[in-house]
Amino acid sequence: MEQMIGQISRHRSAPSPEPDLAPELRMIWRGAPSDLHRWIDVIRLLRGAGLRPTRQRLVLGRLLFSKGNRHVTAAMLHDETMKARIPMSLATVYNTLHHFTEVGLLRRIGVSGTIAFFDTNPSRHHHFFVEDEHMLFDIPAEDVGIDTLPATPTGFDVSGVDVVVRLKRRPC
Repeated sequence: MEQMIGQISRHRSAPSPEPDLAPELRMIWRGAPSDLHRWIDVIRLLRGAGLRPTRQRLVLGRLLFSKGNRHVTAAMLHDETMKARIPMSLATVYNTLHHFTEVGLLRRIGVSGTIAFFDTNPSRHHHFFVEDEHMLFDIPAEDVGIDTLPATPTGFDVSGVDVVVRLKRRPC
């Protein structure tokens, strides 16, 4: 699965849809024929994860995975759909992000009780979170050392350890 995402993700993300991507997204949203070869990777990715390629999933998949590894909140992705003039509710964006997470296409990173980012790189790695800017970026797993974990309660196994290092900019 990570290889498929890597094949689609070639560039660092931009905060809004590329200017030439918005008309293409609207064509798919309306069900109009499009230049299908650009969508084949997203369709393959969704089907490979066991998801039906609905138009909501196609549009959100294209926004998420065509721009490289990125960290988005549901609100950020919803803003991108609105900028592309795709009428999609915030609830649909949340539901789709959670479906993508359930099948392993995304990784959910909770940074506080109210803020969750979705990472297009589902591999195990850690994050810096810039508190004042609500920005998340990667720390390679090998750059974090964890020597000891507490004993787990009876009947439980550790499924992973996620480190989020919170940062604040120094005053000038």
